[in-house]
Amino acid sequence: MVRKLVLLGTGLIGGSFALALKRMRQVEHVVGVGRNLANLERALELDVIDSACQDAAQAVEGADLVLIATPVGQMGRLMQAIAPVLAPDCLVTDAGSTKGDVVALFREHLGTRLAQCVPGHPIAGSDLSGAAAARYGLYEGRRVVLTPLPETTPDAVARLEALWRLCGAEVYRMTPAQHDSIFAAVSHVPHLVAFSYMNALLERDNIDACLDFAATGFRDFTRIAGSHPDMWRDIALANNRPILDDLRRNVAQLQALIGLIERGDAAALTGFIERASRARVAWDARDKEKQ
Repeated sequence: MVRKLVLLGTGLIGGSFALALKRMRQVEHVVGVGRNLANLERALELDVIDSACQDAAQAVEGADLVLIATPVGQMGRLMQAIAPVLAPDCLVTDAGSTKGDVVALFREHLGTRLAQCVPGHPIAGSDLSGAAAARYGLYEGRRVVLTPLPETTPDAVARLEALWRLCGAEVYRMTPAQHDSIFAAVSHVPHLVAFSYMNALLERDNIDACLDFAATGFRDFTRIAGSHPDMWRDIALANNRPILDDLRRNVAQLQALIGLIERGDAAALTGFIERASRARVAWDARDKEKQ
């Protein structure tokens, strides 16, 4: 049972975590913290939180669990603010999409409390944001990655794993470096490519006509281009080395594709497309078997 859960960032990720624990009757009181008063009021209306506060240090007094669910660029300031007032047994975790930089922030600002710090990343994002996007069941069947520190106690890790499992999630552990390499490839770069594609489209003289005729393929490919700008800016800068490696791989593939089309090499172009198509179909089948 969590007596007092504090959400530093009251949106889709933190709000859905709170709702899941409420449904399982595993939390007594949820405090939402954020800079947007209207969003906090909406969270109260929807019973995502039980009380609201715009002062992080004030909010975490007496808390036994703090989830930092803001864009990564805001986490250092929040950690610095709450460090002096955290209870000795308060468990602190985050929901950042990058882990190497977040681990560095934990060490910088919560260095004396690392035994109770468990960096994490719930894999359940959306192009929607804010408290109104929070929902029950967001984490059911989803994966959550934890990257415990060498200093983190086994009890702290076990406690957080148990809470995520109560939300319906599958919990995995890996190192921050492993996490950042994997998610650069399958999450960060796809978002950045979608942003890049949309910006390229906006350079066209006939952009209005293009958008008028855009349909399912365009919608499927560009959905994630509607994601939160601040969050993805922070991710791109924080995980820049793995991201740059994968962006360069994508550039190489685009250059190869341009060459095939320029040469009119039908056989090679078919092979290029078939290789990607087979891999995507196989992944989709494997993913459906897991569900």
